[in-house]
Amino acid sequence: MIKYALRRLLSTIPVLWIAVTVCFFILRLAPGGPFDGERPLPPAVMKNLAAHYNLDKPLVEQYVIYVGDLLKGDLGPSFASEDFTVTQQIMIGLPYTFTIGSAAFLLAIVVGVAAGCLGALYQNKAPDYWLGSMVLVGVVLPNFLIAPILQLVFGIHLGWLPVGGWGNGSIKYLILPVIVLALPHAGRISRITRGSMIEVMSQNFIRTARAKGIGPRLTVMRHALKPAMMPVVSYLGPAASYLLTGSLVVESIFGLPGIGRYFINAALNRDYGMVLGTVIFYMVLIVFLNLLVDIAYAWLDPKVRTR
Repeated sequence: MIKYALRRLLSTIPVLWIAVTVCFFILRLAPGGPFDGERPLPPAVMKNLAAHYNLDKPLVEQYVIYVGDLLKGDLGPSFASEDFTVTQQIMIGLPYTFTIGSAAFLLAIVVGVAAGCLGALYQNKAPDYWLGSMVLVGVVLPNFLIAPILQLVFGIHLGWLPVGGWGNGSIKYLILPVIVLALPHAGRISRITRGSMIEVMSQNFIRTARAKGIGPRLTVMRHALKPAMMPVVSYLGPAASYLLTGSLVVESIFGLPGIGRYFINAALNRDYGMVLGTVIFYMVLIVFLNLLVDIAYAWLDPKVRTR
């Protein structure tokens, strides 16, 4: 298992390097600049700013300097905020984003797996149809449409929950954004779990367990759940990446002080440093989560380690 994990870890290094290179040159070659505005700055000021941020150097030299700083753990300066570096701004917003994302991730797994197992056990019956209809809503409707609907219903008309803000981390402020983030992934996990569970429940070892007199609940928990979870585990890596990118929109809709706020402001202000640093941070996090999924998949299926 350790050798397999090390091989997977080493294989991520070229992926990260290529992604960093592509993102760097795309941002640098895009039209406009971080200091362009409605009122142009004096040439002397532009020259000093370019020298301060190494923008006066050739593009290849800028890339070498940036990669060298990146290897030291420095994501570089923010062009729009002189008081905070990119790393400091990410560390400020990370607890909020992590709280929302991890809560939504756990909720999506619990609800999705439970709904999928019930749908498989009651295949082509009323509970299966009801659950299928509910998860289909989460899959079809995007989060930027679900969020205003929930805000309108539960926040304005019923007045049960606040429509936005952090509120010192109170649970009532987290319910709506967590549900909006978790709903589409809970639907997809439910559909994957249902299909996998139906296939596993038709296997010979399940029929043998039933012939021995084991009840349906114990049959599912002891024998069917683990093999049925393999397709779900393979989906958790992309699901985590979707949650991270989807949190950018959800944080903006609900006014949460997470990383998404800094990323959107940086994109509007053409802040090369913040945009690139945020993209790299998300990219490293996604690669790390996919690595954990690969290790979990190898644990569930030992044959993976021998391939």
